[in-house]
Amino acid sequence: MSDPRRLIIGITGASGVGYGIRALQLLAADPNIETHLVITAAARVTVGLETSMSTDEVEALADVVHPIRDISAGPASGSFPADGMLVAPCSIRALSAIAHSHSADLLTRAADVTLKERRPLVLMVRETPLHLGHLRLMANVSEMGGIIFPPVPAFYEHPTDLQQMVTGTTARALAQLGVAVPELGRWEGPRGNPPPS
Repeated sequence: MSDPRRLIIGITGASGVGYGIRALQLLAADPNIETHLVITAAARVTVGLETSMSTDEVEALADVVHPIRDISAGPASGSFPADGMLVAPCSIRALSAIAHSHSADLLTRAADVTLKERRPLVLMVRETPLHLGHLRLMANVSEMGGIIFPPVPAFYEHPTDLQQMVTGTTARALAQLGVAVPELGRWEGPRGNPPPS
């Protein structure tokens, strides 16, 4: 039996912690994926503000939880085997630290390691409107190999509620890490129209 794939999930304090929580829920359903969670102090506050879950309940969704200040944890090293990292949501503060290789905590250090080891890094940047500084930070990360993935819903999936919208967007972000999620809707052309001859 092969070792499970190992993914690092980071959750920052930006609005939209539901994306990180949903990612953990979707990944928990796959026995071949091992999740390592890093959650910031601000994210712990946002979990209480935006959800009915406790931080303990969120952490219970992950296989391993690493304290944000533990720079000796596995994800801080390039020798730690991992298949990629998702930061959902990604605050502008975290984006700025990643763009400038400023490893102030385990989340930003793990992201920096992910980039230097040429592994996929997906950042669900959560901010609007964007000023030029934000755009330049995103360009910097893109040039370093990161994937900027703002949580933009796919309305062609015709979501009927907020949870379905969050699931669809999160599944598309996980697809960037090579994770196949059954809930991911795929565009196959307009409904009811015959294929072109």
